[in-house]
Amino acid sequence: MELEKVAADRRRKRIIQIVFIIFMGLLIFFTLFSNTLQSLTLPKVRTEKPAAGSLVFTIEGSGILQPLAEAKLSNAAGWKVQKILVKEGDRVKKGQKLIIYDSKSAERELEDEITNLEKQQIEQQNIQDQFIQSSMEGDELKIRNARRTIETGKLNLRTQERKINEMRDKLTSQQDMTAPFDGIIAKLNAVEGLTSAGEPDVLVSNSSLGYRFDISADSKVLSSLGISIGEKIEVEVEVNTVQEQQARMIEGTIEEVANEQPRIESSSSEEGGQTITIPQKVLRIKVVNSELKGGEQARIKIEKRSKQEGLLISNVAIHEERDGMFVYKIEEQRGALGNVFVVRKVLIHTSETNDKETMIQSDSLYEEELIILESSEPLQDGNRIRME
Repeated sequence: MELEKVAADRRRKRIIQIVFIIFMGLLIFFTLFSNTLQSLTLPKVRTEKPAAGSLVFTIEGSGILQPLAEAKLSNAAGWKVQKILVKEGDRVKKGQKLIIYDSKSAERELEDEITNLEKQQIEQQNIQDQFIQSSMEGDELKIRNARRTIETGKLNLRTQERKINEMRDKLTSQQDMTAPFDGIIAKLNAVEGLTSAGEPDVLVSNSSLGYRFDISADSKVLSSLGISIGEKIEVEVEVNTVQEQQARMIEGTIEEVANEQPRIESSSSEEGGQTITIPQKVLRIKVVNSELKGGEQARIKIEKRSKQEGLLISNVAIHEERDGMFVYKIEEQRGALGNVFVVRKVLIHTSETNDKETMIQSDSLYEEELIILESSEPLQDGNRIRME
């Protein structure tokens, strides 16, 4: 009897222990499960660590090479084009014939004026004969009239001779078009058999003076790069050869840095509705190379590192409000059921920035800390978050 009572008591205690263990297991399970469910509802963030170093400033741009000096040649007489001796892209020497014009009408006019001169010369001889006849007769009135007629005839002869010389010079200078300097035929508007249509017949670029193209850049970036007039840079140019188009590196020179219209863009401020005016400069770059003809595509890429060093973070991590600029960092807090991650707002000061990164100054940030780049929901200081 006594043994049965002891055995029943043991079974009861064992059952109580099993129930207690099950209860505690369920309690732990539901606690962990509820924490897991809660963590799934927290904002998810993407992070990065600040990197110590210097910023890289870059300017990239492209443009079409335009000649620094160009002559627009037209035929002032308006004659028809008889023969074109060059084509676009040809290299020409100073004095080389480019176009021959149909000057037949001008030649006929010149011949007519020469005939008129001969007539005037014959008429002058007749007047001189009359003067001789008057002198023999001794008639003073006729003699004076004859002298005046002779002087008038001489003046008419000189006038006619000047007219002929001018027509001859015009014919000589305008029946052919020649190159004013060594250069390249940039454009040819002339058409054989037709007169000029208002545009210059030929455009000749002076290849010896080189070519130029322009690119725009932010004034602040140019200042950070330390770009100066006269600086030599590498220019990539697409040069057309007989076989194919090739990219070649040619030395260029910064010829001018001029002001340009500022660029307007939306502010990254979280207040919204604001715009930022960014001062702009235009770089005028000169290249000189015997292979260039003008019209080629040219590109540059200038990279320099800043002299200062500091902590670098991505621009997307920076926020702005009335109190200034700030970032969100992650603070890890230890707990009985595991570590939790909390958002902390940190005010910063920026020293330099490029299009991707910003150099910051702060006493509350270090290299190994995590900076929030993006969040699935808006954040505030003290929010709990989950890592991506």
